[in-house]
Amino acid sequence: MVARKVLTGARVVLPTGVVEGGRVAVDGRTITGTEAPARPDARPGTPAHPDARPHPDHQDRARGEPPSTPRHRRPAADHTTYTEHPERTAYDAYPLPPDHWIVPGFVDIHVHGGGGASFSAGTAEEALTVAGTHRRHGTTTMLASTVTGDLDDLAHQASALSELVEQGDLAGLHFEGPFIARNRCGAHEPSLLRDPDPADVRKLVDAARGTARMMTLAPELPGGLESVRLLADQGVIAAVGHTDGSYEATRRAVEAGASVATHLFNAMPGLGHRAPGPVAALLEDERVTIELINDGVHLHPSVLGLALRGAAGRVAFITDAMGAAGMGDGRYPLGPMEVQVRDGVARLVQGGSIAGSTLTLDTAFRRAVTVDGLPVEQAVAAVSATPARLLGLDGRVGSLEPGKDADLVVLDGEFALVGVMRKGDWVVSPELG
Repeated sequence: MVARKVLTGARVVLPTGVVEGGRVAVDGRTITGTEAPARPDARPGTPAHPDARPHPDHQDRARGEPPSTPRHRRPAADHTTYTEHPERTAYDAYPLPPDHWIVPGFVDIHVHGGGGASFSAGTAEEALTVAGTHRRHGTTTMLASTVTGDLDDLAHQASALSELVEQGDLAGLHFEGPFIARNRCGAHEPSLLRDPDPADVRKLVDAARGTARMMTLAPELPGGLESVRLLADQGVIAAVGHTDGSYEATRRAVEAGASVATHLFNAMPGLGHRAPGPVAALLEDERVTIELINDGVHLHPSVLGLALRGAAGRVAFITDAMGAAGMGDGRYPLGPMEVQVRDGVARLVQGGSIAGSTLTLDTAFRRAVTVDGLPVEQAVAAVSATPARLLGLDGRVGSLEPGKDADLVVLDGEFALVGVMRKGDWVVSPELG
């Protein structure tokens, strides 16, 4: 069986920029090469590595002009096996049209469910359904996010999900709640909220058996700052979210070690010119990674642009998806709460609060480029490089570089997903020919 693959012909987004007609080679689970097409004057078999450059379409957007007229696609050849070296090392070849894109696999640090399932169910079956659903939409690395529940129930969920982290199906756990503000609880059950007592925080971290990667809390609550310090000491990311805190309280949390803004703007006081609140405190600090839900529902496009400019290089697009992601309208559970999805928008049955999203990251990426006008490189950073760096996984995922995991997404000329590879295996194989 051929374990080596080579993808050719498409635009490849590398850390240095976009390469036209590039080449990505995979051996087993690992990327072994990323190259530009050979120079006309090069000897046979000699790869060329010209300086990558921004794509002209992106330069057009920066000038406020419409993108250049797309080139006509050439028909993709059939999937073939060929020999690249004199030693006759066999590869599976995947020639792609020149208007296609190869980008790194997506990294979602905040996702609750999908495919009709939820991580809060605390079972391997539902967790794998969630993971499989989002993988088919390009997310090759994800945290499992829980929602507010009874402390013992959350500890049980953490113990069950930690096994999937240890098996490599998930990248870690994210606890969202129960240590959040009642006035900003959103789709969390108010009766189960509690102050962040460090002993309770430690109980959940311990239940995760070393797999807890992030916890969202409201640092202004009693025990909040002490809990932030505890999390930082344990190597767990402290995220500020579902908070009613002031600018000053949020600044103190960042100084104590908080380093993520959970879905900025949502479930927190708005930005005021006299009371800037947590939004300004989180946007202005270079140590803070900013989560944004780019679904066209949670944020107005002008607010999204404000955050992208104010936190350049620090934005991570998330889905905050619940069980309806990848499904249709209907009723779905979200922890102990009931959610009604209409026209793709999830709201609590009781009260009507927005209850997460039905978003997948391929949709967030496509919207970023085609609606919000982001250069492809900036969109790639928001769905791949920045969240990977936050999790400390950028040595393995988040960019297309030799030695990293063979996690990648293939997009067509309209940025629709046509292929997903995770650790060298096709989750969604691009149709060739």
